[in-house]
Amino acid sequence: ALGSIPSPAAAAAPDLADAAGNYGITPASRIHFTVAQAGGGGIVGDFAKFSGNFRIDRNDVGHSTVEFTLYPESVKTGEKRIEDFLKSSAVFDTANFSTVTFHSTTVKQTGPDTAAVEGTLTARGMSRKERFSVALLDWNRGSIAFNIRGNIHRSPYGMDVGTPIYSNVVEFDMNIK
Repeated sequence: ALGSIPSPAAAAAPDLADAAGNYGITPASRIHFTVAQAGGGGIVGDFAKFSGNFRIDRNDVGHSTVEFTLYPESVKTGEKRIEDFLKSSAVFDTANFSTVTFHSTTVKQTGPDTAAVEGTLTARGMSRKERFSVALLDWNRGSIAFNIRGNIHRSPYGMDVGTPIYSNVVEFDMNIK
């Protein structure tokens, strides 16, 4: 008979405080998004170019910070027509706005390995407070991985073209390494 083999899921995730330090986001990360469409389908894609860093404060996770920049010119959907539309003045207006940025204002630990991050998202020259849920996936000295999820409404950024056929909500699901 086989001995008891613990499942990988049973392994405890590291505590956020244990993973304290400064980290730069690597190209191995994945910035994925979905915009649902009435009746099914929608737009699904990734951003190929992004940068950023975060710092986890050892003494107080609440003093941690996140800085993130994505470059909408790098949007990939698998369809050039949709990519060109997303880059156009109707959506990202990449000719006039080359970046979308996020700067955290508060980090609140919600569990041993989870947090809620609030901050200022700026797109098309418009800024507003947004919130993301963060889960620590993996950590070993010098390397860390998070899953970050958040729903952003397009209309406050002047990107509500196509509503209500296309949802006003962009669902982000990011694996950050």
